[in-house]
Amino acid sequence: MRRLAFSPLMGGILVYQQLRALIEQGAIASTPAIARAQIQPSSLDLRLATRGYRVRSGFLPEHCRVSDRLDEMTLYTFDLTDGAVLEKGHCYIVPLLERIEKPLPYLVRANPKSSTGRLDLFTRLLADKCGRFETVPPGYTGPLFLEIVPRSFPVRVRTGLSLCQIRFSEGESQLTDAELKAEYERSPLLFDDTGSPISVDKVRFDGGLCMGVAMRKDRDLQGPVGYVAKRYAGIVDTAIEAGHDARTYFEPIHETAEGRMIVEPEEFYIFASKERVRVPRHLAAEMAAYDVGIGELRTNYAGFFDNGFGGTTGTRAVLEVRPHDVPFLVEDGQVFFKLAFFKTLADPEVVYGDKALSSHYQGQGLKLSKHFRV
Repeated sequence: MRRLAFSPLMGGILVYQQLRALIEQGAIASTPAIARAQIQPSSLDLRLATRGYRVRSGFLPEHCRVSDRLDEMTLYTFDLTDGAVLEKGHCYIVPLLERIEKPLPYLVRANPKSSTGRLDLFTRLLADKCGRFETVPPGYTGPLFLEIVPRSFPVRVRTGLSLCQIRFSEGESQLTDAELKAEYERSPLLFDDTGSPISVDKVRFDGGLCMGVAMRKDRDLQGPVGYVAKRYAGIVDTAIEAGHDARTYFEPIHETAEGRMIVEPEEFYIFASKERVRVPRHLAAEMAAYDVGIGELRTNYAGFFDNGFGGTTGTRAVLEVRPHDVPFLVEDGQVFFKLAFFKTLADPEVVYGDKALSSHYQGQGLKLSKHFRV
């Protein structure tokens, strides 16, 4: 179907060819140079540099440079060139290879990559004299840094590894619920397990597109309905794909007769969405923060969906879940998260799932990170 027409004056997110132009103009720079594979349909992967800092605690450099704060907070430094192990529960700051060289009129926002969230790696982007995590204001020039805290497993990382991605936006890019509903009415965004569209009258719009969690098997969810991380597992080497036996890192969670279970505080779970979602090529999406009014848990460690995610009949979203404070009952189909959708400034030349990109999670069911074999 024909896409909705949005006015350029309304703002939007930069896409593949526009990001490539910024790099070619030297606005975003790196040594070694930024690789074409880092450019996604509407985001840019950032890479770890050569040195890491084990710090006493995280910090927000609102009134100082990150390097100045590191001078007083660092316990020790280490080299990442040949790889280094980050210990579970410790806090690290790693400079990134990429930096913003020229002032740009765009707001920069960051998210962990999908594999980062599924490894239970807590990451946040930092910039000099910036009072918010994961956000860099328009006009900023300078280095970028990443705070990393492994929560479930020790991990081996090395120079050049991408753990986060950034996107550039101008103006008001998020669709209102009215705009999102109109988009849905023209071409559905949610599908059931048979690939059939879910009618708009069965969809909830509330600051985004509300979606549920799957706790029962269906046509393409035939094994476990979830996983919970083991407490005392070995090192995950991020350079090795499909090289770790999932059974030594996760316990499978199987369907119950009631289609529900209690999740426990501070344990790490991976579930799949009940519905399958499609992100049109002229839009991107972000998993919005869980509403604490309906539960005290975090569901969006990695929450950005590039243009084209889900193809034509939708793909499950995978949820990285950590409850807080109290045990929490989770039921099949329960609203668990919502997706905010964003306009992009153009249709990207490539979309998620294209052969030109490394799209590990297109068409996924319930899937652990690319590092595990089940």
